[in-house]
Amino acid sequence: MGNRLDEKVAVVTGGASGMGRSTVLRFLQEGARVVVADYNTETGEQVVAEAAGQGFADQVRFIKTDVANEADIQAMLACAADAFGRLDIVFNNAGVGGAIGPLTETTVEAWDYTMDVLAKGVFLGIKHAARIMREQRDGGSIINTASIAGLSGDGGPLVYSAAKAAVISLTKSSAVELAPDKIRVNAICPGFIATPLAAGDRLQQARERFAGAQPWPEHGDGDHIAGAALFLASDDARFVTGESIIVDGGLTAAGPELSKRFPRSSARDSNVSGITKGTTGEAPEIRRLDE
Repeated sequence: MGNRLDEKVAVVTGGASGMGRSTVLRFLQEGARVVVADYNTETGEQVVAEAAGQGFADQVRFIKTDVANEADIQAMLACAADAFGRLDIVFNNAGVGGAIGPLTETTVEAWDYTMDVLAKGVFLGIKHAARIMREQRDGGSIINTASIAGLSGDGGPLVYSAAKAAVISLTKSSAVELAPDKIRVNAICPGFIATPLAAGDRLQQARERFAGAQPWPEHGDGDHIAGAALFLASDDARFVTGESIIVDGGLTAAGPELSKRFPRSSARDSNVSGITKGTTGEAPEIRRLDE
C-alpha cells in the first residue's frame, strides 16, 4: 500500500515557516511533489534544502510569491505544472498577523494589507487553482487556513478575525460552486499554534503559555495542522467539502475568551497600533499611542 499522496502535486503558500513548513514536509513524506510558495526567499530556500536533505530534492521546488498579487499566484501554479505536470492540491496557508491595536486607531492601509494577504490571497488561490483543476477533469482539493479567530468576536485582533471569517464563508461558497467539478474546498481553523508567526523569537515561552491556554494539556504545533491538511488533501476526505475543521485542543469548546486568557493582546488594553508582517522578512510598522 502506497503513501496517501502518491502521484499528487501540491502547492503550499506560506510554506517556508510554521504550519506551512510542517505541511510541506508531511506532504513530501506521504509521496507528494510540492511547490513551496512564500514571500520570504531565505526561509523558502532553507525549507527546500531541508527537504533535499531528507531525500526529496526531486520532489520539491520553491517560488517567491506575494499571495495578494494575481500574477504571482498564476506563476506559482504554473511552477507546479511546469515542474511536475499537473495540480492536485492547493493549501492557501500564507498569513500575517496584520493590523493590531484598537479599531479607532486602525488605518485603512493596515486594513488593506491584512485583507490583501489573508482574504484576497485565498480568493486568488481558489480562483486559479479551480481553473486548472477544471481543465484537468480529475477534481482536486483546495485547503484554506482560517482560524478560530474567525468564529467569535474575541478570538483575535479585529481585522485578522474579520479576514478569517471571510475565509470561512468563502470556503463554503466555493465548495458549493466547485462541487460539480469534484473540486473539494475546506478550511482549517487553528487555535493557538506555537509557530514563528505566533511567537516570533519567543517560541519556547509561547509553547509553555499555549499549553495552558486550552483544555488539552499540550501546546499546538505545526505538525497538528499538517495532519489535518493531509486528511483533507487525501482521498480519505473525498466526501468532505465546505467544512471548517477546528484544530485547537478544545479551546473553542471551552470558549476562547482571548482577552481574559491573554490580556495584553486585547485591543482595548493595547497602547500600540500598526501592522505586523509575520515571517515575510519585512519589518513591522508599530507606533505607540501614548507618545
